[in-house]
Amino acid sequence: MNRTASALRQALQDNMNEPEGPARNAVAERLVDEAGQAGDTALLLDTLFNVLSAYNFSSESEKMFVPFARVLRMWDERPEDFDQYAEHRLHWMFKWVASGMLDQPDIPLASVEKWHAEMEHRYRVAGHSERAVRQSEFRIARDTGDTARAERAFAAWLAADRDRMSDCHACELHTQGDWLNRRGRPEEALETWRPVLAGEHTCAHEPHVVLASSLLPLVRLGRTDEARAHHLRGYRMIRDMESMRATVGDHIEFCALTGNEARALEILAEHTGHFAPSGDPLSLLEFLAPVALLARRLTDLGLGVRRVPGPAGREWTAAELSAHARAEALELAGRFDRRNGSTVVGDRVRARMDAAPLAERLPLGVRAERLTVPRPAPAAPPAPASPDTVRELLATARRLTEDPAPGVRAAWEAFARAAHGREDGLDPLGRAELADHEAMERVAEPAKCVEGFRSAALLYEDAGHPAQAALARARAALALSFAGRAAEAVAAVEAECALLRGLHAEGRAEPRSVATALLYRCRVLRNGVDDGPEDAAGALAALEAALDEAAAFGEEHRAAGRMVSGRLADVLQLRGELALEAGDPARAAGWFGRAVELTDAADLAWYAPEARVGLARAAMACGDPETAVAAARSALEHGAESMEDAHAARVHVLLSEALTATGRHGPAVEHALEAAHWADQAGESATLGAWARLTLGGALHRLGRADEAASVLETALPDLEQGHGDGQVVQARWWLGECLAALGDHREAAGQFLRAASVAQHWEDQRDHAVLAHMAADCLGRAGRDDEAERAYERAEALWRGLERPEAYVRVLRARAWLAARREDGGPARARELMAEAERACAAALAAAGDDEARELLRGELADTHRQTGELIVRCCEDAPGDDDEEEGAAREAYEEGLAHLERAVAVFAEGGPALRDQRTGAELAAAWLEVDLGRNAAATARARAVLAEYGDTSEDVARARRAEAENVLMYAAKEGPSGV
Repeated sequence: MNRTASALRQALQDNMNEPEGPARNAVAERLVDEAGQAGDTALLLDTLFNVLSAYNFSSESEKMFVPFARVLRMWDERPEDFDQYAEHRLHWMFKWVASGMLDQPDIPLASVEKWHAEMEHRYRVAGHSERAVRQSEFRIARDTGDTARAERAFAAWLAADRDRMSDCHACELHTQGDWLNRRGRPEEALETWRPVLAGEHTCAHEPHVVLASSLLPLVRLGRTDEARAHHLRGYRMIRDMESMRATVGDHIEFCALTGNEARALEILAEHTGHFAPSGDPLSLLEFLAPVALLARRLTDLGLGVRRVPGPAGREWTAAELSAHARAEALELAGRFDRRNGSTVVGDRVRARMDAAPLAERLPLGVRAERLTVPRPAPAAPPAPASPDTVRELLATARRLTEDPAPGVRAAWEAFARAAHGREDGLDPLGRAELADHEAMERVAEPAKCVEGFRSAALLYEDAGHPAQAALARARAALALSFAGRAAEAVAAVEAECALLRGLHAEGRAEPRSVATALLYRCRVLRNGVDDGPEDAAGALAALEAALDEAAAFGEEHRAAGRMVSGRLADVLQLRGELALEAGDPARAAGWFGRAVELTDAADLAWYAPEARVGLARAAMACGDPETAVAAARSALEHGAESMEDAHAARVHVLLSEALTATGRHGPAVEHALEAAHWADQAGESATLGAWARLTLGGALHRLGRADEAASVLETALPDLEQGHGDGQVVQARWWLGECLAALGDHREAAGQFLRAASVAQHWEDQRDHAVLAHMAADCLGRAGRDDEAERAYERAEALWRGLERPEAYVRVLRARAWLAARREDGGPARARELMAEAERACAAALAAAGDDEARELLRGELADTHRQTGELIVRCCEDAPGDDDEEEGAAREAYEEGLAHLERAVAVFAEGGPALRDQRTGAELAAAWLEVDLGRNAAATARARAVLAEYGDTSEDVARARRAEAENVLMYAAKEGPSGV
């Protein structure tokens, strides 16, 4: 059975709200057929315009020419069938057709020019500005390489008046900025785009496209923070839009040129459907060129054999995809160039595919698989170092050890590389030192490490250096402790400490050697404590005694050299770690701080980044984020060369959290970005990286950058749910829900809150569960999901009552009242009942409140309940149907009742004194507006003037808003009317 005209129009509306793509187009086509059979010309026109719009915003844009020709013929034959809106849509879509022909390389240029001339004629006949016509001419000239004509048309376009046929302002600005950028004027392009980026001009596809177009200009100008933000914000907006194939390509290109090839691959994997041929060859070309660039970059990095996403039907390597995408792009570009009679399109495509990277590293913060780039094999093995070179490198390493400097480890590594295979040329001590260093480099293999140190000890003995031999055996004992052989390790290290003590007494061992061995003993004993011995108390007492001995020796011999101070600092750092583990952060901060002071005094700041990190952790635990910021920054500054990637990531996270605690959210974002980058570099994306991204998402959220925060949190959640605590998962969903709500996606926000609540419901403390249920209900209400919202509110109300939080469940009752007011059958009556219940509950809680803080809070809620009750009564009356006489009488009665509630609100707010002034004046002005509506202009004026007198000349935001509203009341009240309801 054919649908009625009303049903067809509803189907049209529903289809317009569907996602772009072939499915929406197919429904639009069926609706045209149904309307044609119905014999309703107006309905047929609506369905034809609907299918034209669907085609235009999809990959099947070439299909719009036939239905447009049909509409144009209908206009030429019976223009009287077109109302004013239909006539507007016809001329508006003329632009799409003229532009769309240029996007089809098989349509001759003569036909494109003919349709442009036809558009110009029809616009002139209809009395429209030539602005849209000149824009169309500009695009023809731009794409065919006629720069002189393009500049003339561009100037004429900007000079012509805007009218109803002009493209939306946002789309115009995008095209204008794109031309300026192509002409080598990126600063002017970005300035042209500024109103779109700032949200002053928007449409269904802007700022989506401008965000993508701005990426490379921003990077070229060094504005990388903005480029990152535009990528995070922009890609999220377009990832599900089928018509944004070219824009997806822009994001792939940006990632490929900024060291984010892994991110580009993930984007490509989400859009492999874009490889399919379609009716929009230009967007296919603008997708293929960036894909070819990405695949070429991977191949250049030595990853040509890596599997990558590509066209359906087979598997692809990066090298294969590079060749395929390049060939396809050049073939398609050639078709455009042959039609256009120029090389403009091909030149632009080749430039994109062959582009050089713009940045070695631009951290984005979102998760991306780490790309392991193979190290290129040397063209030829390096020439062996000469004996003189080996001796020089050894002398340098010894000197830096004797007079400690930051490059000491690198110096020993350089010596070891040069001496490898040339041990025979070394003296006995040099051979021992080489063996010692090589053993240190094998810490990941405990058995081989122990063997290496013992071999080094024998060589030291042969070289006549018993103290060095003892230290090597002490290092072997430390390696044993890491291997879990605690008892053996303790016995071994005790023996070496005793031996070194004796050698020192004989003048045959330096204090630094004894201090080092005593430190090793402390660490061996610490590892034994960590292994959970049967006599835990005894193990801890032994450790404390060893720490006391090591500290005492260090203090006694500090004058013997800077390295003794360094070893003493290590001992104090170990004390700090134990204090932190014992839950005494204040004591820990003291130990860490003393360690830092020692190294600074000995000019060994580079030596103690761990003590600075410990101080930062302890300061955070003590609620002293400023000290934590300084300590963490100092750790990064002094330990940059020695920190491994994962360690650097942890310190950046710590610094970000400390900065957040001080309210410096911008710098917090910077360090969270660095943390995410270094975690990914360390191969810890799923663990440390997820923590860093959670920190980053929170910092972005606090800055109000909801779109960026949402992008980061969405990529962090899968990892957080795998192996991270429930608290982190709940926090991520909580922040994500708030971000989505800020972006207007209330339904998805509610889903995040509900998923978080389902975890928090199992916690002993139910406050988070209650807050999340309440927030979910608010979002469901805003999304129009009233039944679900009501259930969520009931859940939140029960939780707040269980927690004995009357101010919270009173807010729930008010929210339920507003929700009920939207219902037709008995809704307003139920709403009033809920508001009355909220008033009673709040009044009872206020009477029972036991302290001033609780009374102030509840007094504000009671007053707000009176205010909202008055507003609800008025709103329900305004929405109620009825004839004019009935409406006027009911309105006056409702306004009087509403005014009475507002006056009660003012009185209760007044009881709260200055703390509730802003709420009181807001209610006062609401009452003033009702006075105006009731024709009581004198009373309204008195209220408004009283508010003006409250605020004087202060420049605070609330004061400005109140004064502006009071002035509006005075202006309306001064008029002769209104005379009242």
